[in-house]
Amino acid sequence: MSRLLSIASFIAAVKAHGYVQNIVVNGVYYSGWEINSYPYMTDPPVVAAWQIPNSNGPVDVSNGYTTEDIICNLNATNAQGYVEVAAGDKINLQWSAWPDSHHGPVIDYLASCGDDCTTVDKTTLEFFKIDGVGLVDDATVPGTWGDDELIDNNNSWLVEIPSSIAPGNYVLRHEIIALHSAGTSGGAQNYPQCFNLKVTGSGTDSPAGTKGTELYTLDDAGILVNIYQSLSTYVVPGPTLYSGATSIAQATSKITATGSATSGAGGAAATGSGSGSGSGASSAVTTTAAATSTTTAAAETAKSSVVSAPSASAPAAAPTSVSAPTTLSTATRTALTTTTAAVQPTVPAVQPSAPAAQPSASTPASSGSGSGSGSGSGSNALYAQCGGLNFKGATGCVSGATCKKMNPYYSQCVAA
Repeated sequence: MSRLLSIASFIAAVKAHGYVQNIVVNGVYYSGWEINSYPYMTDPPVVAAWQIPNSNGPVDVSNGYTTEDIICNLNATNAQGYVEVAAGDKINLQWSAWPDSHHGPVIDYLASCGDDCTTVDKTTLEFFKIDGVGLVDDATVPGTWGDDELIDNNNSWLVEIPSSIAPGNYVLRHEIIALHSAGTSGGAQNYPQCFNLKVTGSGTDSPAGTKGTELYTLDDAGILVNIYQSLSTYVVPGPTLYSGATSIAQATSKITATGSATSGAGGAAATGSGSGSGSGASSAVTTTAAATSTTTAAAETAKSSVVSAPSASAPAAAPTSVSAPTTLSTATRTALTTTTAAVQPTVPAVQPSAPAAQPSASTPASSGSGSGSGSGSGSNALYAQCGGLNFKGATGCVSGATCKKMNPYYSQCVAA
């Protein structure tokens, strides 16, 4: 019983804070590091997301920001795959539910990892900031923040890879900083996650960066702050925004195919005459047709309408880009938001296809290859649960996949 309670507490903590379930590049869906199942597999799928063995944070910064965990989260280890993108492409990072009480900035960084992101020492990575949205509106305390825009965007965040950076292998560091307890030193909560990218294009910039353990200090203005008082300005923490970065209107990304991260180092990145065309992702994709699921819940339809991001088959016109300073006043950010929002047509929000079903603490996943006590009818999607102890769902898998026993409690559909 105590073991089940411990598992239940762990899963509840994970779901309470959220994590990046997948990324979408040019309409292609790539699985993230599924923290409810992958850590327990002897041979987890190769993904571009860095592996987090324990949980999704927050990172313990009680002794300062010099801990290695601040780089890519608790005990994070190198991803063994990468996703190829073109400089100028947009990446949509799909979170699980994020608590609306955890207000704070959403920040994105890149760091060159040289020849091989799968083996690079994370403590040597030097990050430059490509995106940072902090306080958007302080009309009503505690204000509207970057994470609120993320929540309104179906718990997803759209970031553009600068078109001016040189081709090569990079680590994308995506982070939410929750400030609901930041009025005291060490009270800010950092939730970083990292992804391996191979960037193509014709850019030439190699921006200087900052090591992950030097990005913040406990007394930074954007880290030690009381959000429950009126704030006319807020300084997004971290280094100055890279001059080639652009701030874009938030939008969801329509999924037209599923892909798998390419295993290995990535090698030399290709150069080309254009950027943001969508061609950069082709070599990393082994696609299968994927239906786009639209939002039907009344709560979602009440949210702000958003435009789908460029898809692989028909790239959409990019939202108007404007340079964004690291320090944004309320008025400046509001004006920026107004400018970019004007290009968004009124269409329903689109959500990525549902992530793999996860084992429940009260209903552990089944043993065997999926036969167990589950139903033999139905076809589960790739990476969905298909068996395990007391599992009640369908045990079949879609064509091209087979139900593989990971442990007595969990079986999953994997590529045949």
